[in-house]
Amino acid sequence: MPHNNLFVFDIETVPDTEAVRNLTGFDGTDPDECRAELERYHLDITDGRNAFPRQPFHKIVAISFLETEIERQGTEEAFLMRELRSGGEAGADEKALVQGFFSYVERLRPRLVSYNGRGFDLSVLKYRAMVHGISARFLYSDGDKWNSYTSRYSDDWHCDLLEVLSEFGGSARVKLNEVCSVLGFPGKFGVDGSKVTEMIENGQVQDVRDYCETDVLNTYLVYLRLMHHRGKLSTENYNRAIADIITLIEAEGETRPHLQEFLDAWGESSNNTFTL
Repeated sequence: MPHNNLFVFDIETVPDTEAVRNLTGFDGTDPDECRAELERYHLDITDGRNAFPRQPFHKIVAISFLETEIERQGTEEAFLMRELRSGGEAGADEKALVQGFFSYVERLRPRLVSYNGRGFDLSVLKYRAMVHGISARFLYSDGDKWNSYTSRYSDDWHCDLLEVLSEFGGSARVKLNEVCSVLGFPGKFGVDGSKVTEMIENGQVQDVRDYCETDVLNTYLVYLRLMHHRGKLSTENYNRAIADIITLIEAEGETRPHLQEFLDAWGESSNNTFTL
């Protein structure tokens, strides 16, 4: 089925310390000790190579997204900006965030765009939906065997840029920040994912949501460049999509300063050359 909307998304998480007792039998209650135990477990099962928790052991604290309309022009497309925001209210509980995500996507039935969304973001969302007893039947029933949200190679349904740009593992899996650095996009600035847990503990929930929105913008910029490279997006429509982003920032930058900071960093990264 043709999708009428593009939905670029990203999540931010903290370790799920509540699961540690069931996982390892550790009976401590101090959050730092529980996180250390979760890291110890993951180091143990990876022979000391990786302390990063596996997907089920992440608790979602922010979900941000950018939505556009898809306008078809023969074999090409154009993207018309609708909004960039974070789901729910700052400080909303995880169940509300996850329920809101799946309810919104079910209503919209969009083309999903992510960076490592298959490997992490959507995987975490599925696990946490099961934790909270949230159903998402459409995710598995829409489409057919070859074209669906669950088909790895169906990037018209879910374009995971990490997968697509690496030829599904045929070349190196490059980080979003690395791709942005060569394309003249801001990438990470000021905050990165390693700081999220500390920020949440300090009550900086809105700052985490703001950071997540800048990751969504970076993801969208990379997607636009990919679609232009593929010949699905003309130079005119690429520049139009870029102009939409700048217009949004200029309209909302005063009340959402992280967007203005993003634009400033973008200008510095690109020598103030935003269009092609």
